[in-house]
Amino acid sequence: MATLSDWRRGNHMPREADQLLKVVSLLSAWAESGPPVHADWRRLMDSSIPPVNTEADRSTPFGASIVVLGDRLTAGFTEAHVEVDAMCLSGQSLAVAMGHPLRAVHSGSIKPARISVRILLPGRDIDLAYPRAREPEGEEAEFVHRAWLRQRNAYAQSMTSMLRSLQETHGIDVEVSYRSLPFTPMAKLYLINGKEALFSYYTVMRREVLVDGRAMNVYDPGVLGLVQYFGTGERREDMVFVEQSHLWFNAVWETVSTEMTFT
Repeated sequence: MATLSDWRRGNHMPREADQLLKVVSLLSAWAESGPPVHADWRRLMDSSIPPVNTEADRSTPFGASIVVLGDRLTAGFTEAHVEVDAMCLSGQSLAVAMGHPLRAVHSGSIKPARISVRILLPGRDIDLAYPRAREPEGEEAEFVHRAWLRQRNAYAQSMTSMLRSLQETHGIDVEVSYRSLPFTPMAKLYLINGKEALFSYYTVMRREVLVDGRAMNVYDPGVLGLVQYFGTGERREDMVFVEQSHLWFNAVWETVSTEMTFT
């Protein structure tokens, strides 16, 4: 629902109407908010609604992390060749934060020549440590897993569409690749242009959530932990963390990860 609300305000919206409507329909079904009115969404794309002020989002841990990640991505997009590597659980934070640099590209304030994005997400069939039902067997476990999978696929497809649209609208060379992890990530990791890393642990908690309209007790990485920033500046500790994170990411990408499908 956070993504749909964001788009309704004209913020971070995909630029291709057909792709937007597909994703809106998918997210609406997942959030059980009723079928979307396509005419309203087309009018919204044609309007000139200004983006919302992201400063208001700093009041929540999730919002604050989006602002930090969005700012670093925007700075990274000022380079001619942009490289973003990410490991995460569903891709929600990255998909929302990616709207910041894309908005700058569409406004004409920045224009990279090439964008390369690689994303590691859990495989569809693995036994996730979280999110998961507190009762590991039975119908509830399957419900929770299917809800996570729909979310993973929706955010991945939405972000891919937004990035690839830059090829048609701005002539930017874009490559977006996904690989499946054979394990549940313990943290979010974002690497930008080989110079910066943002890192945050997933903090698992017990809580009750609605899944397919049913209240369920789950283990879930609810509130996002503190986002740690590392840059290859004067601090040797930061430089080592960025370098080692790249080595780790490349090793996982080239060995134990597998091709990702969204069907």
